[in-house]
Amino acid sequence: MPKTLAYENTADVISFLSRVPPFERLTTDELCEVASLLWRQHFEQGEKVFEQGDHSSEAYIVESGKISFEKLGHIIRFFEVGEVCGRSAMVNDMPRSGSAFAVEPTTALVIDRRKLEDARCLNPRIYGKICMEFARMLTNPTTEEEAMYREIDVLLLQDGGCAPGYNPVTAFITEYLENEKRRVFITKEGFISLVKGQTEDYRRLVYSVALYRQLERIPGVIFSPPLREARGADFRTERYSDFKKPEIQKKAVEEILRRKVKVLVGIGGNGTFAGINALAKQLPKTVQTFFIPVTIDSDIYGTECIGQHTGVEVGAEKIRCYMADARTHHRCYIIEMMGAAGGYHALHSCLGAGAHLAVLPQSKFDMKKLAEAISQRTSTVIVVAEGYKAEERKAKGIKQNAAEYFRDELLAAGLQTRQRIICEAFSRDIRGAKPNNMDITLAQRMARKLAELIRTGETQMMPAVLADREYAIHFDEIRTENSVDSDLAQLANRLGVHNSETVKT
Repeated sequence: MPKTLAYENTADVISFLSRVPPFERLTTDELCEVASLLWRQHFEQGEKVFEQGDHSSEAYIVESGKISFEKLGHIIRFFEVGEVCGRSAMVNDMPRSGSAFAVEPTTALVIDRRKLEDARCLNPRIYGKICMEFARMLTNPTTEEEAMYREIDVLLLQDGGCAPGYNPVTAFITEYLENEKRRVFITKEGFISLVKGQTEDYRRLVYSVALYRQLERIPGVIFSPPLREARGADFRTERYSDFKKPEIQKKAVEEILRRKVKVLVGIGGNGTFAGINALAKQLPKTVQTFFIPVTIDSDIYGTECIGQHTGVEVGAEKIRCYMADARTHHRCYIIEMMGAAGGYHALHSCLGAGAHLAVLPQSKFDMKKLAEAISQRTSTVIVVAEGYKAEERKAKGIKQNAAEYFRDELLAAGLQTRQRIICEAFSRDIRGAKPNNMDITLAQRMARKLAELIRTGETQMMPAVLADREYAIHFDEIRTENSVDSDLAQLANRLGVHNSETVKT
């Protein structure tokens, strides 16, 4: 039971009330009258302040400590020093819409609407001013929005290039963590929102239908289940290159601490990992940090990556279409596909379609022999990873894509063919493909593993799935250049020309 403490109408209490909305517009004499009607109560940590469904005319002005306000077992917001919990009791007789608990030992000044309404206790003019302020606060959703984002529990951040699976894993993380009574938020546009740090740069994710109905009036609250099968990444922007700068990272760290973030989760590829890892090194250990790999490139070593399965499936189908056209019209297609470092997507798309050659970032062919092999054919489809000789092209100032550069190398080596040579640039539509069953399943497994890691107090970890085994990799052990198997690279070579580059497995 809460303890009622002795109350003295001191100048300190009046000074305190003068800084508390909705009393801050009252004169000193008016504050003295209000203060004479209040009393103090003390609540121990975890003690109930009031319960959902109760009929009460009392509100609680937090003097010290903190009160949580909960609906359906989920924390909606916190009330800290100088804030009024249970405000609706000041303007109506409706039952409590939620329950309140002391997060820590808390002392509150209790105010009873019945005493305020009694003209024998308080001048009606003063009550009218107070009532108007409470009504204004209760009908202003922006006030609730600012309070909700003031203390963030779990913060998700999507960044990097679009890939199938960003949205599904976001939905599943919300589901599993909400089931554990965690509150899930997300930045509106990746790292850049974290640096801007305005209220409108955040969103609250809610999985429960019942909870969403309680919160939907507040700006920025998003019902997450539709994200389970949604294409693209709804909460990201283009890569934020300035985030590499120490002064920009410092702003992000300050914002994370200001919002009292307890868990930070980066979702994306190797660039996103670099950003989250940089923040993890600067944040106190009390802030748990995690990374979820979503990338078609599959360039995070030691795990399958969400998006890689859909990427290969869609990529292989595109190549099959080119192969049919090449056979029909006697063409040589040289197609640029994803694969900046390891070439996973280009290789496996080539294998899935049965194309004639996969040219990876590490590939070194005898171009004269390749030219001779192609010249003897009536149709050819070659898949070139976007990272093929990227540094060489950059050093020469060449703006061509990888497919065009490889074509010019063949021509320079003497390629003569009756096939019409056509170069196709990287197809970004693959990024927006609908996630397939394997990536949806992988997203669920990683979300479940993440919830486990958070629950057990781990930090600086990445959920991983490989060879049907679930585990976790520490940030210090994550490698972001995923080489491909040399045997598979050879399997994707139907032109019979040896690749002199030895590819490590």
